[in-house]
Amino acid sequence: MSQPGLREVEHEITISAPAAAVYRLIAEVRNWPRIFPPTIYVDQTPDGPHQERIRIWATANGEPKNWTSRRTLDPEGLVITFRQEIPAPPIAAMGGTWIIEPLSEDASRVRLLHDYRAIDDDPASLAWIDEAVDRNSRTELAALKTNVELAHAAEDLTFSFEDTVQIDGSAKDVFDFVNRADLWPERLPHVAVVRLTEDTPGLQELEMDTTHSKDGATHTTKSYRVTFPHEKIAYKQTVLPALMTLHTGYWTFAENDHGVAASSQHTVTINTDNIAEVLGEQAGVEDAREFVRNALSTNSRATLGHAKRYAEQGGRADRAAEHAENKA
Repeated sequence: MSQPGLREVEHEITISAPAAAVYRLIAEVRNWPRIFPPTIYVDQTPDGPHQERIRIWATANGEPKNWTSRRTLDPEGLVITFRQEIPAPPIAAMGGTWIIEPLSEDASRVRLLHDYRAIDDDPASLAWIDEAVDRNSRTELAALKTNVELAHAAEDLTFSFEDTVQIDGSAKDVFDFVNRADLWPERLPHVAVVRLTEDTPGLQELEMDTTHSKDGATHTTKSYRVTFPHEKIAYKQTVLPALMTLHTGYWTFAENDHGVAASSQHTVTINTDNIAEVLGEQAGVEDAREFVRNALSTNSRATLGHAKRYAEQGGRADRAAEHAENKA
């Protein structure tokens, strides 16, 4: 028996922070991968006064999904409404509202409302959506509470940096090198094993074993990547090395008069609980920052260096090898 009509649910949480500050954090969707664990990447486009169109890539019940929503922002009333334009199956329709209510000068209540229905009102699909909405809502609100309340404490633990290499080649070839992570074990010395899936075009799940150059230890990481040929690849790590609680970033490929400027950007939050175990009892936050930055920058520059060689040869060497493999 089908269950027609919309399902309406509500989740809420109390946060020890002013309502206006909480509203701003929710409104600034470009920060969502840093704030909400399920979110991989968000792209934001203004669409009139207090209107915008956002594209969201996130995991739902462990599966990567993407959708586009339109939002209406009411900074005076501290309300944000949203409606998905083209929901990802099995969702037929999805919308909702963020409501931020002041409880005192330093506390607020956040209510997150959803309304949705499943394709063909299928009961199994509706149960899947129920679970995904409940899990993501609870996770998002808990993460929002944590990140708002600890914002000042985490300021010194979060930092960003970028490495850029100028390449005498095309953006397409450099993009192809970074995009084809499944070929990295043959192309990059520090990469031992790669498991890459792309069930949805442009949305990749990447698990990778890398070897640390100093101690020879192997580290396993897992990321979700969103690709924009031949301009950008954004990613978020979900299985992290011990010294990080957050690692997001992107590769960009900007053509210029001299070829293409290829960049690797990282945003990292240090995991203070593991500093002593990894770096020794005498190490502090600055030691961890330097260690993490050096490790990530070394790998990024190595990847960009190999991408440079590949692109400046027009991809000929690897393509010839791949062609020979296919003929064998």
